[in-house]
Amino acid sequence: MATTIDPARRAALNTMRLLALLDDARAAPTERRVVLGGGAGVLADDGTAWVLLAELGDRGPDRQLGAALAFAVRHEASSLHVVAEQGAGVLARRAGWFSVPIRVSRLEGRTLAAADPDPLPEPATARPEHRSLAGLITAGGALAVEEHGVVAGEVDGLEVCRVVDDPITGEVRLEVGVGAHDRETFQLLHGDRPTVDALADVVRSVAGHRREGAAQHPLNQLAASRRLRARLLADPTPVGAAALVPVDPPLPRTNLKDEVPCVAAEPGTGTLVVCTSGVDLDVVPWAGDAIARHGADRCVIAAPARDVLDVQRRLAALLTVPTRFVGL
Repeated sequence: MATTIDPARRAALNTMRLLALLDDARAAPTERRVVLGGGAGVLADDGTAWVLLAELGDRGPDRQLGAALAFAVRHEASSLHVVAEQGAGVLARRAGWFSVPIRVSRLEGRTLAAADPDPLPEPATARPEHRSLAGLITAGGALAVEEHGVVAGEVDGLEVCRVVDDPITGEVRLEVGVGAHDRETFQLLHGDRPTVDALADVVRSVAGHRREGAAQHPLNQLAASRRLRARLLADPTPVGAAALVPVDPPLPRTNLKDEVPCVAAEPGTGTLVVCTSGVDLDVVPWAGDAIARHGADRCVIAAPARDVLDVQRRLAALLTVPTRFVGL
């Protein structure tokens, strides 16, 4: 039967594992040691920060490079050595976006192997017959957005419809609803309604819940980062842009529930805007992926002012492409 290790004991075990790796590498540790999520961090006497990354709830090691960098920055380390049993290829790719020396190793037992960077996945392109329904989305009052081959409609950043292929007939159609289950339920209950009318009703309902000052509701707790992007698309002056358009994130979204950053670009300028919500150290490595995806010359990471920490600004300054935080 599976057992759950006490978090304190798990942290102690990971610290011991990391100290053993330092001993194998003949790197003497200092007394600067910390627990990092499910892993551990130790500063060696040569100035290298060693970090062992492990699973933390549903957050894999590949989403913890920011925490490892923060440990290195706070202790003024000269370099960083990241060790992970999983996700090392993603970590190695994201490490390459920084100006500081970062080595990423894959842990196999007690053996370290240099991790090769995983390439960014090639973005999919929406089929013409899917794009042809963008006008229907606009007519219903939503903003048509295309990401990684998916055409959808958003209201204040929240997806309210999506272009799909019928699983039986293959027919292209616009489904109305917030998320896959809502779209399926809506189709069963209102399948005979004209799509524009059905979408317009949903748009009005969602817009009422997502307006400023609305009472707390599930519909205004979702997609906070995309809500921020929607408002910057309407008024980009807070990030110093003349105009913004939504563009692909480096990786496709897996669902509507999890909060993930999103991206916009200022046409013709090489400026990328990454929108995020909540205190997320890993948004900086994520922004590095976005910069690489779009070949940007500069980047602004926009977040609610309460969510911007000094260490995040220090991490952003380490990216090879000029990047700064703007608190809104």
